[in-house]
Amino acid sequence: MTVFEGRDLGVKYGAVAALQGVDIVLEPGIVHGVIGPNGAGKSTFIDALSGRRRPSQGRVLLDGSDITRRSVRWRRAHGVSRSFQRTSVFASMTVGDQLDLVARKNHEPDLAGIVDTLDLGPLLDRVCSEIAYGTQRSVDLAIALIGQPRVVLLDEPCAGLVADESARMLDHIRQLCRERDVAALLVEHDVDGVFRTCDVITVLDLGTVIATGEPAAVRADERVVRAYLGSAA
Repeated sequence: MTVFEGRDLGVKYGAVAALQGVDIVLEPGIVHGVIGPNGAGKSTFIDALSGRRRPSQGRVLLDGSDITRRSVRWRRAHGVSRSFQRTSVFASMTVGDQLDLVARKNHEPDLAGIVDTLDLGPLLDRVCSEIAYGTQRSVDLAIALIGQPRVVLLDEPCAGLVADESARMLDHIRQLCRERDVAALLVEHDVDGVFRTCDVITVLDLGTVIATGEPAAVRADERVVRAYLGSAA
């Protein structure tokens, strides 16, 4: 069952097309990865889906309804959440106070479940500026999942993490999305982690889709190997 779609999305910066005719379909409980070389259009794509940038062509659909012109705030209120490459935690607040604040605002009934899955319980009384960067990324993920969103758009949640932290983060993403039946889009540079975590992968190159499918099929695609995996290996 499709919950969120991008159809024929395009974004131009002046005369330059950063994104051209990109389609994507997100389904509940499925983690859909988006990878590609630098300059492929990944950040532009997630900005267009999240409402931070207006597409120059195409549509964004939620439950089949066109939300292309809806604001970021409207999308969040209607179940479309997003995380960012940089942490967005309030440095002076404790982990617990920050999560409680967001949970009250977004009417989250199971904050304890999110906290437990992300192993944040022992840190609830710690000030965010004093916890490790990897843990701050976990707080970011918790915030994105508060309010029972139906769609989460994750923009490089493993940025700045070492290998074991990245693996743990991706495991948490997969577990939480399946447990909470969330449709997830994951933009990430950890290629091995994406292939291990995601159910479906889309590969962008120069603003266009060169492959979409199950991980094994995408990994074997000659266009993907030439454009990305060969140099990333």
